[in-house]
Amino acid sequence: MSVTELQQHDRFVVRQLIKPMINVYRVTAGDDPKNLGPLVAFVRQKRLAFKEQISVFADENSTQLLFQIKARKVMEIGGSYDVTAAEGTPIGVLEKRFKKSLVRSTWCVKDPNGTELMLAQEASAAIAILRRVKEVFPYTDLIPLPYGFSFTSNGGEIGTFRRVISLRDQYVLDLSGDAGRAIDRRLAIALAIALDALQGR
Repeated sequence: MSVTELQQHDRFVVRQLIKPMINVYRVTAGDDPKNLGPLVAFVRQKRLAFKEQISVFADENSTQLLFQIKARKVMEIGGSYDVTAAEGTPIGVLEKRFKKSLVRSTWCVKDPNGTELMLAQEASAAIAILRRVKEVFPYTDLIPLPYGFSFTSNGGEIGTFRRVISLRDQYVLDLSGDAGRAIDRRLAIALAIALDALQGR
């Protein structure tokens, strides 16, 4: 799927497949995990990278680069991640708000000039606390939680990112509230991948 076609979609299914030493993400158009639409993005992410860099492709053979996510600093807590197009043009910045994330994970999405486009925050404070409690006790990862984020801009909700409870990790990214398409869909997909892959950074 071309970048132009990608921009016309508002809903996506993000599915993670865990394999030895890498995380694999498949992003498809639509919002039904049981009836997946066409592939729009594909990621193979190496685990424990010293400086995080994630390349996102349009195909499973990794021949057509869509965009990249790259940490600004090595092993940064909180941190900022630049999102650039295949040719290197800046698309935007993902910035994790460390202090706010101590209770509810919070990310700020900015345009290339540093202007805030939207804020992504865990939708439920109660679930956020339960997630942190789970990290203290062994084997609790086997207990799924309805993990989700709310996306807001200018005080109003423009989208959501929610986990679908199933045997595999999968999420629905919904930007239907962004009628004017102020958010580049590549930047939104980058955020979705970050909300799963980079949460522990």
